Amino acid sequence: MTKTANGASILASVAFLKIPEFPRRPVQEQARLRAQLEAVVAVTAAELSPASRIVLDASDGIAVVVLGDPQGAFRLARRALGAATAGLPVCAGLNHGAVKLTGGQGGPGMVGDGIAVAASVAEFAASPSLLASRSFRDALADAAPGAEAGFVSAGVFTDAGLRTHELFAPEPRALVRLRRRRLALAALATVVLLGAGAGVRISAGRDRGLIDDTLASVRHSAAQGREFFRGLAGKVKLQR
Repeated sequence: MTKTANGASILASVAFLKIPEFPRRPVQEQARLRAQLEAVVAVTAAELSPASRIVLDASDGIAVVVLGDPQGAFRLARRALGAATAGLPVCAGLNHGAVKLTGGQGGPGMVGDGIAVAASVAEFAASPSLLASRSFRDALADAAPGAEAGFVSAGVFTDAGLRTHELFAPEPRALVRLRRRRLALAALATVVLLGAGAGVRISAGRDRGLIDDTLASVRHSAAQGREFFRGLAGKVKLQR
């Protein structure tokens, strides 16, 4: 874990993995579920640099603090939720906020609003799903512009401390729609550039037959382009 000055706060992404109804479960079941969750975190956190993460125990789950990599925190949470298919009930809350390093008899740890909010966000997520705060979505947008389009509004929630949270849920289809729109714009730009290039060749040419042939080619390309984008627009509309 990257060290910070004593008592200084830093910004980090936090993935809080919560076992629903944990305190109400029998002691033996609690031990089994916690052991399973620890194994899941050990596997899913392995792709992150040890210097950029710290794993913290919580009363009802585990918090993973990730420095400088919101995408890594998201991947970890998403992969951890896959464990639900193996019988481990788990949900996740993602947040980006202030944390600071602490020391104690149990070794180094971390505290801060970034962790507290992630825990609150996880309270509103049903197993096996995840929710993210507005600050996490913004951090994701800064780190990987466009990636935030994969999160859609899930509403505004109020926690036990009467603090409100604007939350977002991952929606893969939203990202697919964005990619299709970008492909459509790229294809349109290609058609325009080809048409402009043909126009330059026409103005520079002196042979009347070449001019006529080129004009016919441009008209044909334009007609094909219009038909292509009509069909593409219809497909994008159907996917909304």
